[in-house]
Amino acid sequence: MVLPRPVVLLQSVSEGTALMMKLRRVITNVKTKYQNLIIVEFDEYGRALVLDDLVQSTEADEYIYHESLTHPIMTTHVEPRNILIIGGGEGATLREVLKHSTVSRAVMVDIDGELVNYAERDLEVMHQGSFKDSRAEKIIMDGKEYVKVTNNIFDVVVIDLTDPYGPEIARELYTGQFYREVYKVLTDDGLMVTQAGNSFYYEETYDFILQNINSVFPIVREYNVWIPSFGYACNFIIGSKKYDPASLTIEDINDRLKIRNVKTYFYSGATHKALFLLPICRRKNYIIRSTLKHSVN
Repeated sequence: MVLPRPVVLLQSVSEGTALMMKLRRVITNVKTKYQNLIIVEFDEYGRALVLDDLVQSTEADEYIYHESLTHPIMTTHVEPRNILIIGGGEGATLREVLKHSTVSRAVMVDIDGELVNYAERDLEVMHQGSFKDSRAEKIIMDGKEYVKVTNNIFDVVVIDLTDPYGPEIARELYTGQFYREVYKVLTDDGLMVTQAGNSFYYEETYDFILQNINSVFPIVREYNVWIPSFGYACNFIIGSKKYDPASLTIEDINDRLKIRNVKTYFYSGATHKALFLLPICRRKNYIIRSTLKHSVN
């Protein structure tokens, strides 16, 4: 459906901030069993996946998000062979994981089968055929239930969900109980990573996730990266049983990427080191909120 100009989508950034994005056309607009799903083309960002009015991925910048989510944890593990992805319905996380030649099996578990079907059809620019890779296995199931019942053990678990303050279906997958189940399906030297929303606008929610991961894993690392179509820096948290991603050198990372024949646009050894040196953005919460409250009253 071609839209008369100008038509815009207001991308919510926080409770009081929004990003205005000009639409070119709507490709798909449906309500699945779990969420409202829209696939659109933006003037500036290209094709995009929008769930419950929140932008998940766009053609212009999804590589920043997906490379930052997957490669720090994949390169930290010395030989990641069996990978579990929870969420990631558009297939781009699967795409990045499968770039590593060490991978023999990548299981992607997503609760919304309709979303995955639409993504396979309309978002090839993102998944780039990863669903058809012989190493890939797609399971339509609640990720929370999958980690409870599976007999499989994984080297790496990548948790690519909607935001903890977004659609309700993802919220239980940010709890301490869920992370304890993830811990059980990891090998003795396994790692997990989750996207964790934004620590500046949603500090309390971010701290809740961080505390839950800290209660389960002996090694925990935080990092964040700016995603233009989100309108903020997206946070990520790694939980590891053995390996510390912050201990690797630029040379370590570049050597592993070369040996595994991984090609990237954003991520490199230098990027890896920079990500773990960046401060985690937080507001001067109590001062700002107190000042605003008193000025309004």
